[in-house]
Amino acid sequence: MRNTLLQGLRAPLTEAAPETDDPEFSALAATVAEAAERTLGRSLAIRHVDAGSCNGCELEIHALNNAFYDFERFGFRFVASPRHADVLLVTGPVTLNMREALKRTYDAAPAPKWVVASGACAADGGVFAGSYAIAGGASDVVPVDLVIPGCPPSPEMLLKGLLALMKGRAG
Repeated sequence: MRNTLLQGLRAPLTEAAPETDDPEFSALAATVAEAAERTLGRSLAIRHVDAGSCNGCELEIHALNNAFYDFERFGFRFVASPRHADVLLVTGPVTLNMREALKRTYDAAPAPKWVVASGACAADGGVFAGSYAIAGGASDVVPVDLVIPGCPPSPEMLLKGLLALMKGRAG
């Protein structure tokens, strides 16, 4: 018990906060905000679909909402219903049990819609490809507009991917 209490008094082992004056990240933030406004004229609604992941990608996606990245300042927000979504953000290999759920989620999202496969598993099944329980990557079930590589992709890669998606749509 004593050791547990003493561990709580030690400094946490976390990475340092990003510099608030980082010019590269500030430029990315301005570009993303401008593209969101130009492409949609409003916020971008994202519905996350976990198709069977190990939760590595989810940790990075959740980091987008923390105080360091502050995802919503760009006009992006996560929504609970696919009926309100502009983007379906798919993570993990599509398991056989989630194949029908992903199809129904895609069908429920209003047109026009984008599908983003986030991470190696959503792209092609990743390390789980060929398993008896895996239907494949997201593109084996629904049409995918963008693949964000990585295992898992960092929050900055996710932002750059969404920016590329919006620029491609606007251009």
